[in-house]
Order: sequence, then structure tokens, then C-alpha cells
Amino acid sequence: MTIRISESAVQDLEDGRDFYEFQEAGLGRYFEDCLSSDIESLILYKGLQRKIFGHYRLLSKRFPFAIYYKIDDDGGVLIHRVLDCRSNPARHYRALR
Repeated sequence: MTIRISESAVQDLEDGRDFYEFQEAGLGRYFEDCLSSDIESLILYKGLQRKIFGHYRLLSKRFPFAIYYKIDDDGGVLIHRVLDCRSNPARHYRALR
């Protein structure tokens, strides 16, 4: 089973890392580690989450971020976006269209 991450999701992760690193040195790295762990959990738990805006949504355990993904026909996972839950839900809707 493969997990692929779109360019948009990579940019979302980099933006989140930069934001938290600006808040406190080392926090950006911790953010990356936590979100990577959440994404890797999809190997076992893909498809168990609720669908929002046509995508499955996995909520991060440590940070207020949502990982939006779809499951391919071959059973692989495509991470479409990683969005901050503190933002307006309309932003999530627009980002996922």
C-alpha cells in the first residue's frame, strides 16, 4: 500500500512547520514528526474516518490540523490537503474543490 502526498499538501505541511518554528525553535520539527505519524497511521486505519467535502478527514492528534485524503482504486492513499482547523471552514471547502 502506498501513501502519496500532493504538492498542495506538501506546501501545507511546510507552511505549518514554518509557522510553528517561528513560534518556538524546535516546535516546527515536532509538528513535522507528529503529522508524519498521523499520516503513517493511514496504513492501518484508512477509510475509517468521516468523509467531509468528498474526502476522508483525519484529525491530527497533537495539532489543530486536518488531513484530507482519498483512497485509490488500488487501495493506496492520496493526501490531498493538510489544513489548519482554526481557519474558516469555507476555506477548506474551496481548497478541496
